[in-house]
Amino acid sequence: MIHAENLEAVRALPDGAFQLIYLDPPFNTGRTQERQNLTVTRTPDADPDPEPGDPGAGVGLGSEPDPQPGAPDPDPDPDPDPQPEHPDAAPALAPASTATPEPVRPPGARLGFHGRSYDSVKGMLYGFDDSFADYWDFLEPRLIEAWRLLHPTGTLYLHLDYREVHYAKVVLDALFGRRSFLNEIVWAYDYGAKSRRRWPAKHDTILVYVKDPIRYRFDSEGVDREPYMAPGLVTPEKRERGKLPTDVWWHTIVSPTGREKTGYATQKPLGVLRRIVQASSGPGDWVLDFFAGSGTTGAAARELGRRFVLVDENPQAIEVMRARLDGDGTVFVAPDARPAARKREAPAKGKAPGKTTVTGKATAPAKPKPPLPAAPKPAPPPAAPLSD
Repeated sequence: MIHAENLEAVRALPDGAFQLIYLDPPFNTGRTQERQNLTVTRTPDADPDPEPGDPGAGVGLGSEPDPQPGAPDPDPDPDPDPQPEHPDAAPALAPASTATPEPVRPPGARLGFHGRSYDSVKGMLYGFDDSFADYWDFLEPRLIEAWRLLHPTGTLYLHLDYREVHYAKVVLDALFGRRSFLNEIVWAYDYGAKSRRRWPAKHDTILVYVKDPIRYRFDSEGVDREPYMAPGLVTPEKRERGKLPTDVWWHTIVSPTGREKTGYATQKPLGVLRRIVQASSGPGDWVLDFFAGSGTTGAAARELGRRFVLVDENPQAIEVMRARLDGDGTVFVAPDARPAARKREAPAKGKAPGKTTVTGKATAPAKPKPPLPAAPKPAPPPAAPLSD
């Protein structure tokens, strides 16, 4: 894990060292991205003896269970074109009543099941500025470095949204060649994007490019499978095995109150990264993410037996990653311990060295490894022709 400006850091890494590179750069939304940890606990004066079968039964104070994954985001992205309330709408007024008034709840408390009161406790606020005067002056040099760092059979996954992904396709076609374009993955999710003036945007796009369009790794047998929509129309063997996922991935976001949360503003789900790592790398391969953020790429790589390098310059991202990934041979490289970037002549065809801001961790295997990996020499994966 390297805490550094990422362009400078990746320039010190060896050519062709990484079987898989996943990049989730800022989306250039034009606003500050923030996320605050939120914990919901039972108010101390709540009913201490819940009835059997109540949601709070068997749960001690201060330990309200996390909701199921897929719960709606309580703080979705605001509508960029919000609609004003109807001008004739009257403010809501509490109706007069002679009944006994409810007890006053403390600020921030919520009224839950059976009238019980719950406190919302705000934790650490994480954020970063996601606004660039010239986005492509920032991103293009880093994509050029990604091309250099890919193994000859390696794969790049570039994760963006509707704002910049179409420009990225043009740039990557020029850099890799159009024949090296493998897929456009649509990750569809279930939160935010409320709008009355356009179709709400509820997906991100992941562009997939291979360095060699003839010889690259794609492990269709190793990825998680999906159930058939009409299981009665396939053989029992196929029904049991499931089918290869398509290029549209339905996967919930990381719930702000779920067990997977780290509090980082743009954390991606482990399930999405797990599928990417399964498909495009093998055990022992090196995986690189130099916009590492919350470290989900490293978490997926470690779970699947891959080695990884994470880079980010945001101190908050480093704090989150260290808490999430310390141990098991993970090495932290501080800013003053980084090797100097190598100076190289610019290759032909626009493959000049680029610029990158990086903070990350290099996860070593069983025996000790240097902070930044020497060029690994994994066994070449089987050749896989492009499929229709």
